[in-house]
Amino acid sequence: MGQEAWVRVASFHELRNNTVVKRNEERTRDVVARAILEKGPATAGTLADRLKITPAGIRRHLDSLIAEGVLAAREPFQRTSNPRGRGRPSKVFIMTDAGREKFEHTYDDLAVSALRFMASTGDESLVKEFAMDRAREITRRAAQILANKKNLSEKSEALAKFLSDEGYAANNQSQGMGEQLCQNHCPIAHVASQFPELCEAETQAFSVLLGTHVQRLATIAHGDGVCTTFIPNSEKLTKNGERA
Repeated sequence: MGQEAWVRVASFHELRNNTVVKRNEERTRDVVARAILEKGPATAGTLADRLKITPAGIRRHLDSLIAEGVLAAREPFQRTSNPRGRGRPSKVFIMTDAGREKFEHTYDDLAVSALRFMASTGDESLVKEFAMDRAREITRRAAQILANKKNLSEKSEALAKFLSDEGYAANNQSQGMGEQLCQNHCPIAHVASQFPELCEAETQAFSVLLGTHVQRLATIAHGDGVCTTFIPNSEKLTKNGERA
């Protein structure tokens, strides 16, 4: 084989290796982004531990995702004073609206156009009726899953599972005097940002399903990193009141 042929073969192998490396990098970046999508905002250290990626590697992928507009870095929402600690708190990485659009969504332009048309007719009740009808459907389907749950914690966990199956990447955890339901992804965020009636009706559906008042603390549609709903536990509140 002549020298020119060897050069072509070497170039081919180099190109193939570069392609493989690039694909692996893209797959890893997708895993990192999806981890934040499904589990919510996280620090670089948390992601490195969760995904078994070196600190240098996770930083490289995070920088790339920020450059692509998929992620954004923010200061921690809550800071705790630690006189012995040094340096600034670790930044938290969140999914951007553009990042969410790279993943699966159940809305389309037709839905937005239809709701805009309803709103433009001058009858504001049409959009609200549509939102309530959607909420009733959520209630009907989720009620079957929550039917046999004994307490608020079990109901909240079942609701989180139902929402995850619907594409909301939800999770639930006990939080003080109640439960906290987090939806790390919102399939209708683009629509809900223009029509908040959808979020309001969805919140009412949660209240009906759980049998208690719930409080929406944050929504993706309003620019927050996660949809967060606090669900007070009346039993805990009553016991706490009796102690007081």
